[in-house]
Amino acid sequence: MADSKTILIAEDSSVILNLTRKILELQNYNIIAAKNGSEVMKTIEKQDVDGILMDLNIPGKDGMTCTREIRNNPDPKISSIPIIAVTGNANNYSMEDFKKAGINAYLPKPVDFDMLVQTVKQYIS
Repeated sequence: MADSKTILIAEDSSVILNLTRKILELQNYNIIAAKNGSEVMKTIEKQDVDGILMDLNIPGKDGMTCTREIRNNPDPKISSIPIIAVTGNANNYSMEDFKKAGINAYLPKPVDFDMLVQTVKQYIS
């Protein structure tokens, strides 16, 4: 089997983070976590990440701001990381907003874990 992929989960809810972590670890993904936008940005500068599950309502820099900064990063390895938005406030955004920010896909909360696995495999495998 190929090396397992590393996913950064940007999520401030420890309950959602832990559930998501367990489900993705069962699929053989390596998981790292960030509780806020600053941690997201520091982590991707220091560590190779194959994909990001980005809560749009994380503290500090929100997920949309982080996504725009990632897409504007001069390092193509960072700027091209697949980003899957996860939000309970999808009604605040249109698909056009997500596309403009550079989000590859989005999952509504509460997260459907079958859809999560399917979406992660589609964009991060």
